[in-house]
Amino acid sequence: MDDNIIVDLFLMRDRKALEQTSKKYGSRLRSISYRIVDDYQTAEECENDTYMEAWNTIPPHEPKNYLYAFLARITRHISLNCCRNRSRLKRSAFIVELSEEIEQCIPAPDDVECRIDDTELSYAINSFLGRLSEEKRNIFIRRYWYLDSVTDISKRFGLSESKIKTTLFRCRNELRRYLEEEGYAL
Repeated sequence: MDDNIIVDLFLMRDRKALEQTSKKYGSRLRSISYRIVDDYQTAEECENDTYMEAWNTIPPHEPKNYLYAFLARITRHISLNCCRNRSRLKRSAFIVELSEEIEQCIPAPDDVECRIDDTELSYAINSFLGRLSEEKRNIFIRRYWYLDSVTDISKRFGLSESKIKTTLFRCRNELRRYLEEEGYAL
């Protein structure tokens, strides 16, 4: 079913919206959640919480052109919160590792001088990603948005793990330089 129709069902408060959303995106949303929480049952709970959150936020949002991205963002946030709340040490360590990698490129939120409007930072990061080649952009997003492991990314793109690590390292450095050029203090 087309995303526009699914969103219209949400707007009409028709429960078929949930069924169709699950049918179309359920496995992908569960997959995002599973990579974060590392537990299938918890991933299913996060998926169901995503549908509830979507039900509560459509309207006022009408994500007709970006329904999957809208749902994936909700799933990711719910899963990260679940992981934090349940103190999953192994997964938390992985998330901390990724956070440490990327925090060197993004202004520190606790530094008053570095504090900026989230919308502006989001625009700057999206602008940076738009400048990357499709392959580099996809590798960067798979690692830092979908939290894929280097091994999974390597298999997905048919590249060596060292190539993936090098690409990520260079992208982070480019992002840091780009944000500094844009006037962000790191």
